[in-house]
Amino acid sequence: MHRASEEQVVAALAGLPGWERHDETIEKTFKHPDFAQAMEFVNALAVMAEDAHHHPDIDIRYNRVTIRLTTHDAGGLTQADLDLALGIEGLAA
Repeated sequence: MHRASEEQVVAALAGLPGWERHDETIEKTFKHPDFAQAMEFVNALAVMAEDAHHHPDIDIRYNRVTIRLTTHDAGGLTQADLDLALGIEGLAA
């Protein structure tokens, strides 16, 4: 898998509100009403990630879920990261 170009990353982030770039990762924190709903979100995300064969780093702090995406094998962001971020946005909507 090839790394995404700077132009691809910038264009994708323009359509992903709240996602921030940190070097070779993108991340966003999602806030839910309570722990149970945060876990429902994570479980739905896990199914999506398995289907995509692409797995994010997930940090759960009560009702806040922080997602970090990068493609370790490619050494940075790839189209898979950008696509998964878009899918995650669909789950959160």
